[in-house]
Amino acid sequence: MQGKRILLGVTGGIAAYKGADLVRRLRERGAEVQVVMTPSAQRFVTPLTFQALSGRPVRTDLWDSAAEAAMGHIELVRWAELVLVAPASADFLARLAAGRADDLLATVCLATEAPIAAAPAMNRVMWDHPATRANVAVLQGRGVRLLGPGEGDQACGEVGPGRLLEPEAIADLVQALLPPSGPLARRRVLITAGPTREPIDPVRFVSNRSSGRMGFAVAEAARAAGAEVIVVSGPVSLPTPSGVRRIDVESAADMLGAVLKEVATADIFISTAAVADYRPTQPPAHKIKKSTETLAVEMERTVDIVATVAARPARPFIVGLAAETEAVEQNARAKLLKKNLDMIAANEVGHDKAFDCADNELLVLWRGGRRELERAPKTALARQLVALIAEVLAQQQSCTAASAVTLDTARA
Repeated sequence: MQGKRILLGVTGGIAAYKGADLVRRLRERGAEVQVVMTPSAQRFVTPLTFQALSGRPVRTDLWDSAAEAAMGHIELVRWAELVLVAPASADFLARLAAGRADDLLATVCLATEAPIAAAPAMNRVMWDHPATRANVAVLQGRGVRLLGPGEGDQACGEVGPGRLLEPEAIADLVQALLPPSGPLARRRVLITAGPTREPIDPVRFVSNRSSGRMGFAVAEAARAAGAEVIVVSGPVSLPTPSGVRRIDVESAADMLGAVLKEVATADIFISTAAVADYRPTQPPAHKIKKSTETLAVEMERTVDIVATVAARPARPFIVGLAAETEAVEQNARAKLLKKNLDMIAANEVGHDKAFDCADNELLVLWRGGRRELERAPKTALARQLVALIAEVLAQQQSCTAASAVTLDTARA
């Protein structure tokens, strides 16, 4: 949402106080927020609160002589990329459905060419009233997106539908409504993250120390760069980045299956998961008892996921990860060529390096290129890596297009 311009309309109702948190959530994601308040909204929260949180003077009056001298309401609608009304009262939905322009917010909604979204908030009986339902149907028919309402405890003491969605949930929905922008806009990125677990018996497994932090940081960075992002994640204790679709798996075979279901429509595949190279051959159906001094477990190779994707006839741009304990560049370059990858990001791992750490550093290699990304928090490092992927992918596609033009010219 970096740099996205959102006009937030706040209408009267007890849920208006949540509008302040919504401004904060939107700005945390990089959006610019201009607040417009109805007269009723000002009875619940002061404009000064929203001004402090948005960093912009709040607009409240259609008849503001200073603003309207420059046709201020027209300036507002030209500025906004999205008009979001939250909370949207029953009265405002009725006025919007009727096409009224009797206050600044209603006028803005009537004059804008930007998408409009509304997050209703009202008593459950008001929400279920036939008039409200008819107004909602009219608005949806005109393309207004309804965000909610939620269901639960209400300020009046009743329980039911009509509750304003939580600000975090509204921010997630708004992010999905905004047109993508950034170096990966309109790209679909598939990422694997975290460890896999290979069962020894029903209660034990073989795994590794991957926390999944780097993969999830890359997913967040790719989403911020405008991409549609899917993460196939092994068992990790991490929240899903906003706007990212997550598929949870456990074993290497599970991860392979999930990747093969998604990869056909992916433009970029980034393999950050620490997938087990071996798994127990025949895990028993019951727990292994402690009956001998030693225990031998026969292991077999797992399928190499990134090599499988790279071998597909129609393949995405593929980025692998090499976690090495020695000869980092030499081993990474060998993997880049052997597995036919487009790019590989390598790092040195060990007892106190990379795994379970907030920081990391990467050596990124591709055919004809090399770049070192110095130690930094994984979130910052992920942004650098995603920017580099976008840069190299653009160069690669530019060269392909230029070659095609040269070939066509030669044929002509």
